Amino acid sequence: MKMAEERLQKVLAARGVASRRGSEELIAKGRVRVNGEVVKEMGVKVDPDRDMIEVDGVVVGKVKGDPVVVILNKPAGYTTTVSDPHAEHTVMELVDLEGRRIYPVGRLDRESRGLLLLTDDGDLAYMLTHPSHGVEKSYRVWARGKMGQREIERMTTGVELEDGTTAPAKVVDVRIEGQKVRFDITIKEGKKRQIRRMVQALGGHVHDLYRFSFGGIEIGELPEGGWRHLSRRELQRLRGEAAKVKTNKGRRGPR
Repeated sequence: MKMAEERLQKVLAARGVASRRGSEELIAKGRVRVNGEVVKEMGVKVDPDRDMIEVDGVVVGKVKGDPVVVILNKPAGYTTTVSDPHAEHTVMELVDLEGRRIYPVGRLDRESRGLLLLTDDGDLAYMLTHPSHGVEKSYRVWARGKMGQREIERMTTGVELEDGTTAPAKVVDVRIEGQKVRFDITIKEGKKRQIRRMVQALGGHVHDLYRFSFGGIEIGELPEGGWRHLSRRELQRLRGEAAKVKTNKGRRGPR
């Protein structure tokens, strides 16, 4: 009886090596071997129970127990990556999970603060970060510059950046005092340094950025630099939010 086969990048993600997108990058760079042979092609299928899979010469084992998902209140000054020889500090220094290999879900700029999820569940990480799922992320923004109500309104319709126009955002709790502005913004995209670039394109400069919600999960009273496991209820909500977006994708409702 033939054993079930799965795509290599999916197996790597499920075993906590990297997100599915990150696993594809590892394959493309020739860092992955299957049964001693380097694999660079996407879509190669493997038997996760029988094939020997290596990344950078290290055998990738099976995931032990249920997937892990933790929430971290990231301080400024920490780079969101598993390892970076050029980074002074990485977020992995703040989370200690002995025996489990987890990685960040998406990005949070080095100078930005707030909610960051980390997991060894590759499918969940993919679902939360892929643009087609449109999972909401909310931030509080402090900026300076000549930004009035007109510029704030432009965020709700889309701001033109060098890599395309942003999708409409939700902006609430706007406070403008001279050249100081504070507001909360919710986006469904993940362009690099997106909010900072949006503000800059509108004549301002972000001096503090704090993410307080991701996929319906709130950071609450978690202290800066602190982390905890998501509760079962929070995990169900997180999966539900992503699945709901995926289910509704392509449906056309009233405009």
